[in-house]
Amino acid sequence: MTSKRFEPTIASLLDYECPAWFRDAKFGIYLHWGVYSIAEFGEWYPRNMYIEGDASYLHHIERYGHPSEHGYKDMVPLWKAENWDPEGLVDLFKSAGAKYFTPCAVHHDNFDLWNSKHHRWNSVNMGPQKDITGMWREAALNAGLRFGVTTHAERTWSWLQTNKGADRTGAKAGVPYDGNDPEYRDFYLEPSSDSNFAHPLNASPAWRGHWMARMKDLIDNYHPDHLYFDGGIPFSGDDNARTGMDVIAHLYNHSMEVHDGAQEAVMCVKDIGNHGIYVEGTVTLDLERTRADEIRPAAWQTDTSIGPWGYHAGAGYRSSKEILHELIDIVSKNGNMLLNVPPKADGTLDEATHSILREIGAWLGTNGEAIYGTRPWTTPGKDNVRFTRKGNAVYAIVLEIPDGTQVLRIGELGEVGGVGHIESIELLGYNGEIRWGQEKNNLGWTCLRIMLPNDLPDSPAYTFRVNFV
Repeated sequence: MTSKRFEPTIASLLDYECPAWFRDAKFGIYLHWGVYSIAEFGEWYPRNMYIEGDASYLHHIERYGHPSEHGYKDMVPLWKAENWDPEGLVDLFKSAGAKYFTPCAVHHDNFDLWNSKHHRWNSVNMGPQKDITGMWREAALNAGLRFGVTTHAERTWSWLQTNKGADRTGAKAGVPYDGNDPEYRDFYLEPSSDSNFAHPLNASPAWRGHWMARMKDLIDNYHPDHLYFDGGIPFSGDDNARTGMDVIAHLYNHSMEVHDGAQEAVMCVKDIGNHGIYVEGTVTLDLERTRADEIRPAAWQTDTSIGPWGYHAGAGYRSSKEILHELIDIVSKNGNMLLNVPPKADGTLDEATHSILREIGAWLGTNGEAIYGTRPWTTPGKDNVRFTRKGNAVYAIVLEIPDGTQVLRIGELGEVGGVGHIESIELLGYNGEIRWGQEKNNLGWTCLRIMLPNDLPDSPAYTFRVNFV
């Protein structure tokens, strides 16, 4: 903990320490939900609907009309969130085992989901006419979860430039898309030759200042304990990330103000070369849809999804077993998982998502002690086994037990190498006795031998608590 104020410099931000609550939490949930959810075609719809020939463009013409006549702005009134139950959903996330909830507060589409003081295009003024972020926050805190927000607007300057185009062929060739209308410039942005979808190459000073004002407004009024940028520290080019560092310093200082001098905020940023800068030690590393190969000394996070980021009709989802195996691997390497679930436009989750969350929650309900509050062991494990530790216990989490297996052999838990003396072994969720011993394998190395019970319960993964003297 530090009571020293942070300055918007690398030297000052290197005083950042990832809070203990985050290291203990291990599992959070977030979601992509916004105007784009109306189309049921994913969260990149606001960009791709203005790209002639793209699947989103064709979908838009068929469902809504040509983007010169019916653009993204015209979808805003269609988003009502009419069946949204924030308390019920957050309770579901809590029952799924989440310890923090970090919903998207603004995506690349430039529509703020809070009572934004610096941007009229927000969910209080338009669309649902609700303070989405405020209501999420209240529900999360009432459920005892840490609350945060993800923000993706640092990429908006270049990402939205497709709305300035026009068809090159067909009956509407040369007719400007509605993004060219100056009346909506505050939503669609000033024209720029930079249409980079990753990160603005050199965003204008006006946009950088506007972005910063909105981020500070979000921090000051919603007090997030977790903030996420969809990229590195903004912005590249002439700015050299000064604007991004200003916002990060503001987050840390604000956190100390609302937490009696304790810096409780987690700032998650990505290390991707064309998405802004990254400086190890100033923030917490976020890895999108991937994970570390080995144990990282500092806490980190993977953000991933059950399927597409934004709701996409007919899309397939990953199984709860696959997601749990990823979570187990991440935790064994000192990381957290932030899992995205995409709601429909009306604010509900489909039954497949409910089922996945129930199954994740059931496993964590039995095996959570091997996840929450743990730290990495001397090795994360390999192949079919991952390890975590807590106190005098090492948890060996077996991802799969092949049919017919009667004896498990775990080389890392032999007495060779100063591991120590094993006192007892338990299988979480199983009330019977677990028989075990230590033996030398054919290479002369001592390994742990666990005799599996005949009535082994069905599970996505099996956790053996190995208690050391």
